[in-house]
Amino acid sequence: MTDINQLLQVTIDRKASDLHILDGYYPAIRIHNELYAIKISELVTKELASQLLLSILNDEQKGNLLANKEIDFGYSALGYRFRVNMYYTKNSLAASFRLIPASIKTIDELGLPPISHEFCNYKQGLVLITGPTGEGKSTSLASIINKINLSSAKHIVTIEDPIEFIYPSGNSIISQRELQQDTHSFNIALKSVLREDPDIILIGEMRDYDTIQAALTIAETGHLVFSTLHTSTASETVNRVIDVFPPAQQNQIRAQLSSSLKAVVSQRLIPNLARNGRVLAAEVLINTPAVASVIRDGKAFLIDNIIETGEEYKMMLFEKSLAKLYTSGQISKETAYAYAFRQNEIKKFVT
Repeated sequence: MTDINQLLQVTIDRKASDLHILDGYYPAIRIHNELYAIKISELVTKELASQLLLSILNDEQKGNLLANKEIDFGYSALGYRFRVNMYYTKNSLAASFRLIPASIKTIDELGLPPISHEFCNYKQGLVLITGPTGEGKSTSLASIINKINLSSAKHIVTIEDPIEFIYPSGNSIISQRELQQDTHSFNIALKSVLREDPDIILIGEMRDYDTIQAALTIAETGHLVFSTLHTSTASETVNRVIDVFPPAQQNQIRAQLSSSLKAVVSQRLIPNLARNGRVLAAEVLINTPAVASVIRDGKAFLIDNIIETGEEYKMMLFEKSLAKLYTSGQISKETAYAYAFRQNEIKKFVT
């Protein structure tokens, strides 16, 4: 099997999330977070990897790959889209293909916190979906954006690296911009976005100082901004945003964040009881006056306590979310304990 589309078809047929191709190994797919070798294929050599992977690049992409030694892009094949990262390892070409679902699931189908529906009605501010790589952040954002698309007449601008989900025709108009293809950088795109008459802006990832500063400023100017961060809890998210900035600027950023932040959802995909799928657990922080005050005063360590006592505002600790999955029979007690961030809390909720 030396055709890239055959390997992608196996990925689709097995409902895998990822396909890996690299020298010295069989092609491998990830299913429910576990890797499996495709041994019906031949062992990948340096020559075969180049043959398979270079065949899907255009001349501009080949130039970028050779210049930068890695490239991110979207690739459509067999009726599906893939997010591709191509890179070099030990002087041999390799790639990871992330399979993008063919349709965008609803908020309820994904098991997102019910308050996610309310995010669609916000007029301005910053909403962050956080979690490690591969935990469904892009999928959750796409679900929220698509609900807005289908229910409201808005101009939505997305800046992505690369474009993942393609949105269906709805009541909104959506300008999807991909790095390298439609803009040279997040920073350039964010500088021009306010001249594009947007109502809602999706920033694929707040990955550095400039992107985070731009997101805060745009959220302050009366626009609704959605983005992601690779953080595990709400309090860690607040600290990460502030710590990106130099000490002399952090008081100003605390004030900005305290006024512009609307919500943080920190999510993980947890193995289900049957171990044949994953279910979503999520921590939810809503920016109430109490939350804004502790952010402004540099006391993010108090956020966990506010979340725990903030159920009337639809907040939820991650451990409480795990407990609900356990009591509803969706995950095991051992899994709940293994994925908890705060062992003292999970012991209170799961006994």
